[in-house]
Amino acid sequence: MIAAIYIAVICAANLLVAHFGPWITPINAFVLVGLDMVLRDILHERCGLIRSVILSAVAGVISFAINPAAGIIAIASVVAFVAASVANAWVYQLLISKPWLKKSNAGNIAAAAVDSGLFPVIAFGAFMPGIVIGQFMAKVGGGFVWSMLLRKIR
Repeated sequence: MIAAIYIAVICAANLLVAHFGPWITPINAFVLVGLDMVLRDILHERCGLIRSVILSAVAGVISFAINPAAGIIAIASVVAFVAASVANAWVYQLLISKPWLKKSNAGNIAAAAVDSGLFPVIAFGAFMPGIVIGQFMAKVGGGFVWSMLLRKIR
Protein backbone atom coordinates (compact mmCIF):
# COMPACT_ATOMS: atom_id res chain seq x y z
CA MET A 1 0.00 0.00 0.00
CA ILE A 2 2.81 2.43 0.84
CA ALA A 3 4.46 1.75 -2.54
CA ALA A 4 1.19 2.51 -4.37
CA ILE A 5 0.76 5.78 -2.44
CA TYR A 6 4.39 6.66 -3.13
CA ILE A 7 3.91 6.20 -6.89
CA ALA A 8 0.54 8.00 -6.92
CA VAL A 9 1.97 11.01 -5.09
CA ILE A 10 4.92 11.30 -7.50
CA CYS A 11 2.54 11.06 -10.46
CA ALA A 12 0.26 13.73 -8.98
CA ALA A 13 3.22 16.06 -8.37
CA ASN A 14 4.50 15.59 -11.93
CA LEU A 15 1.10 16.18 -13.49
CA LEU A 16 0.49 19.30 -11.39
CA VAL A 17 3.83 20.77 -12.49
CA ALA A 18 3.12 19.88 -16.12
CA HIS A 19 -0.24 21.62 -15.88
CA PHE A 20 0.56 24.69 -13.72
CA GLY A 21 4.29 25.23 -14.36
CA PRO A 22 7.15 26.25 -12.05
CA TRP A 23 5.13 28.38 -9.62
CA ILE A 24 3.40 25.29 -8.17
CA THR A 25 6.68 23.56 -7.32
CA PRO A 26 7.09 25.00 -3.79
CA ILE A 27 3.51 23.89 -2.92
CA ASN A 28 4.14 20.47 -4.45
CA ALA A 29 7.46 20.31 -2.64
CA PHE A 30 5.90 20.82 0.79
CA VAL A 31 2.82 18.65 0.42
CA LEU A 32 3.69 15.96 -2.11
CA VAL A 33 7.47 15.70 -2.30
CA GLY A 34 7.78 16.02 1.50
CA LEU A 35 5.38 13.08 1.76
CA ASP A 36 7.27 11.10 -0.87
CA MET A 37 10.61 11.61 0.87
CA VAL A 38 9.21 10.19 4.11
CA LEU A 39 7.48 7.34 2.29
CA ARG A 40 10.80 6.60 0.59
CA ASP A 41 12.41 6.33 4.04
CA ILE A 42 9.70 3.93 5.15
CA LEU A 43 10.16 1.90 1.96
CA HIS A 44 13.93 2.00 2.46
CA GLU A 45 13.45 0.42 5.89
CA ARG A 46 10.90 -2.15 4.72
CA CYS A 47 12.02 -3.01 1.18
CA GLY A 48 15.54 -1.70 0.64
CA LEU A 49 17.06 1.11 -1.37
CA ILE A 50 16.96 -0.54 -4.80
CA ARG A 51 13.21 -1.12 -4.72
CA SER A 52 12.52 2.46 -3.63
CA VAL A 53 14.68 3.78 -6.51
CA ILE A 54 12.89 1.49 -8.98
CA LEU A 55 9.55 2.84 -7.74
CA SER A 56 10.71 6.39 -8.62
CA ALA A 57 11.41 5.28 -12.18
CA VAL A 58 8.06 3.47 -12.41
CA ALA A 59 6.25 6.61 -11.26
CA GLY A 60 7.97 8.62 -14.00
CA VAL A 61 6.88 6.14 -16.65
CA ILE A 62 3.31 6.17 -15.31
CA SER A 63 3.29 10.00 -15.24
CA PHE A 64 4.35 10.06 -18.88
CA ALA A 65 1.78 7.41 -19.86
CA ILE A 66 -1.05 9.31 -18.19
CA ASN A 67 -0.06 12.63 -19.75
CA PRO A 68 2.63 12.59 -22.47
CA ALA A 69 2.76 16.41 -22.22
CA ALA A 70 4.39 15.82 -18.83
CA GLY A 71 7.33 14.15 -20.64
CA ILE A 72 10.19 16.41 -19.57
CA ILE A 73 8.62 16.79 -16.12
CA ALA A 74 8.55 13.00 -15.73
CA ILE A 75 12.16 12.72 -16.94
CA ALA A 76 13.27 15.50 -14.58
CA SER A 77 11.41 13.81 -11.74
CA VAL A 78 13.02 10.43 -12.35
CA VAL A 79 16.55 11.86 -12.61
CA ALA A 80 16.12 14.13 -9.59
CA PHE A 81 14.37 11.50 -7.45
CA VAL A 82 16.93 8.79 -8.22
CA ALA A 83 19.84 11.14 -7.45
CA ALA A 84 18.04 12.33 -4.31
CA SER A 85 17.41 8.70 -3.30
CA VAL A 86 21.13 8.01 -3.44
CA ALA A 87 21.93 11.12 -1.37
CA ASN A 88 19.19 10.21 1.11
CA ALA A 89 20.39 6.62 1.39
CA TRP A 90 23.98 7.67 1.97
CA VAL A 91 23.07 9.98 4.86
CA TYR A 92 20.41 7.58 6.18
CA GLN A 93 22.94 4.72 6.27
CA LEU A 94 25.54 6.89 8.01
CA LEU A 95 22.96 7.45 10.75
CA ILE A 96 21.40 3.97 10.67
CA SER A 97 21.81 3.44 14.42
CA LYS A 98 20.19 6.80 15.26
CA PRO A 99 16.48 7.30 15.97
CA TRP A 100 14.25 7.17 12.88
CA LEU A 101 13.22 10.84 12.99
CA LYS A 102 16.85 11.96 13.06
CA LYS A 103 18.04 9.76 10.18
CA SER A 104 14.88 10.39 8.13
CA ASN A 105 15.10 14.18 8.40
CA ALA A 106 18.88 14.31 7.91
CA GLY A 107 18.57 12.13 4.82
CA ASN A 108 15.70 14.28 3.60
CA ILE A 109 17.81 17.44 3.88
CA ALA A 110 20.43 15.88 1.61
CA ALA A 111 17.75 14.58 -0.76
CA ALA A 112 15.97 17.95 -0.85
CA ALA A 113 19.22 19.72 -1.79
CA VAL A 114 19.93 17.32 -4.66
CA ASP A 115 16.33 17.16 -5.89
CA SER A 116 15.78 20.93 -5.66
CA GLY A 117 18.94 21.65 -7.64
CA LEU A 118 18.34 19.11 -10.41
CA PHE A 119 14.58 19.14 -11.00
CA PRO A 120 14.01 22.75 -12.15
CA VAL A 121 17.09 22.79 -14.38
CA ILE A 122 16.00 19.64 -16.19
CA ALA A 123 12.26 20.36 -16.18
CA PHE A 124 12.41 24.02 -17.20
CA GLY A 125 15.83 24.28 -18.84
CA ALA A 126 17.06 27.08 -16.60
CA PHE A 127 18.56 27.63 -13.18
CA MET A 128 15.87 29.38 -11.14
CA PRO A 129 17.34 30.34 -7.76
CA GLY A 130 13.99 31.37 -6.26
CA ILE A 131 12.36 28.09 -7.26
CA VAL A 132 15.39 26.08 -6.03
CA ILE A 133 15.44 27.82 -2.64
CA GLY A 134 11.65 27.66 -2.30
CA GLN A 135 11.59 23.98 -3.19
CA PHE A 136 14.42 23.14 -0.81
CA MET A 137 12.80 24.90 2.14
CA ALA A 138 9.39 23.44 1.33
CA LYS A 139 10.75 19.88 0.97
CA VAL A 140 12.64 20.06 4.24
CA GLY A 141 9.62 21.56 6.03
CA GLY A 142 7.15 19.18 4.43
CA GLY A 143 9.43 16.22 5.08
CA PHE A 144 9.65 17.19 8.75
CA VAL A 145 5.86 17.52 9.09
CA TRP A 146 5.23 14.23 7.29
CA SER A 147 7.92 12.43 9.33
CA MET A 148 6.18 13.53 12.52
CA LEU A 149 2.78 12.42 11.19
CA LEU A 150 3.98 9.05 9.84
CA ARG A 151 6.61 8.07 12.42
CA LYS A 152 4.28 5.54 14.02
CA ILE A 153 3.65 3.52 10.84
CA ARG A 154 7.24 3.06 9.78
